[in-house]
Amino acid sequence: MAVKDFKTRVKIKAEIEDVYAALTNPFTIELWSGYPATMPAQIPGEFEMWEGDISGRILELEPENKIVQEWYFGEQEATSLATIKLFPQGGKVQVEVTHTNIPEEAYDDIAEGWEKFILGAIQEFLEID
Repeated sequence: MAVKDFKTRVKIKAEIEDVYAALTNPFTIELWSGYPATMPAQIPGEFEMWEGDISGRILELEPENKIVQEWYFGEQEATSLATIKLFPQGGKVQVEVTHTNIPEEAYDDIAEGWEKFILGAIQEFLEID
């Protein structure tokens, strides 16, 4: 099965703790996504978003710094890892996402998901002046 890697960066005008919460706190995720989310209290632990459209395991959490998620894609053997890093940059937060081993047939949806439905939605949610 062919796999691809995805990488993107976005700057969000917000406090770093708010960006981190938007990625890890189920209550905050529901506010920007419109759907309940399941996030583990203990690591590693299972997570789920968009009524199970996205699911996997949270492997690593470094508050306000880094999140590592394993995403499930059916029968795929290679582990698909999403690493999210946060960097403060003078009143903004740079969010860097590297998502590896995405099945080729899911790549376009995942890339659009990250840019529009996750990072784009968080940006819209947090950048209210």
